[in-house]
Amino acid sequence: MSRAFILLLDSFGLGATPDAATYGDTQANTFGHIAAWAAQSGQTLSLPTLEKLGLGAAAHAASGEWAAGFQQREGFTGAWGAARERSTGKDTQSGHWEIAGVPVTFDWGYFPRTTPSFPKELTDKLQALSGVPGFLGDCHASGTEIINRHGDEHVASGKPIIYTSADSVLQIAAHEESFGLDRLYALCEQAYELVKPYNIGRVIARPFTGANGDYKRTSNRHDYAVPPPSPTLLDHAKAAGREVIALGKISDIFAGQGVTQLLKGPDNMALFDILLKQADTAPDGSLTFVNFVDFDMLFGHRRDTPGYAAALREIDARLPDFIAKMRPGDLAVVTADHGCDPTMPGSDHTREHIPMIFFGPDVAPRALGIAESFSDIGQTLAHHLAIAPLANGANVL
Repeated sequence: MSRAFILLLDSFGLGATPDAATYGDTQANTFGHIAAWAAQSGQTLSLPTLEKLGLGAAAHAASGEWAAGFQQREGFTGAWGAARERSTGKDTQSGHWEIAGVPVTFDWGYFPRTTPSFPKELTDKLQALSGVPGFLGDCHASGTEIINRHGDEHVASGKPIIYTSADSVLQIAAHEESFGLDRLYALCEQAYELVKPYNIGRVIARPFTGANGDYKRTSNRHDYAVPPPSPTLLDHAKAAGREVIALGKISDIFAGQGVTQLLKGPDNMALFDILLKQADTAPDGSLTFVNFVDFDMLFGHRRDTPGYAAALREIDARLPDFIAKMRPGDLAVVTADHGCDPTMPGSDHTREHIPMIFFGPDVAPRALGIAESFSDIGQTLAHHLAIAPLANGANVL
């Protein structure tokens, strides 16, 4: 029986979609601009494994341009293409759910780019329920930056740090030791109930450690997410008696629905270690879904182009180890959930095509073109796993 693997490079877009003007993203091209930056810096991005699978050709199909330094035009080993999003918005949940066969056809609620960002009635209710002395932040912000900005005051006062982003989200950061991890989780559970009237997709607990302006987020993050409105690829696989192994924040994004095993790691390389173990141990018929969050969290939102490039090289260097562990009948896909072009102003996601690069021992190399929905990815995997078809998407293989 075949296995399936989704390797999601969080925010790795391949160029603006036709509707990008609606989002102010007509110039966005996460991959292309990182490659251009590398070339202008006197180096090449150099992703030989991904390039051989068809990344450069997929990006060319999406953007009409060949990324700087990517020269391969034939002899690919994967089936390559790109996909456009049907869902409205450019947020994490919509991208993941659509990949799994459930496009988001409604509009999420978002908090405005004002300071404060959150309605006073919301923060007043949350303060009264939780008993905290108040809140810090209350704005759109990069999580790593706002924690260092307000961390000292938070530790001294006991006031949690609250902030939002381009996603439909309320994030709450607190020190694991001085505030307490269980207390932070309880606060986020209260906030999750309070944001429901605002149609907010997630409340995220962002624990951190450290002292004196030098703080680091920990792997104890937890997302309190609205569940998908209908069954996803994960649900279909679980209903068929398959193992559904969620690595990183995947389980949180799907509100735990359809997941049989949850495995977490602090960063991309730790998650890749876990992925390699699953390549050895995941049973026949299983689905393994990993989100490599550092691309988005550490580099895209922070507009760190060199860091993003380095993280891509790290993943590319480890892919041969994963490919070597694939069994006959296995199918894997490299994809993303949206863009987050580090060369663009601001810190928001960007509306872009995503890669749709399938590979495995039995995959015939070929061009797949441009899919009109991310759901083509999930439908292809459902067909491969011989489980019930999804409500959306087409099998591209």
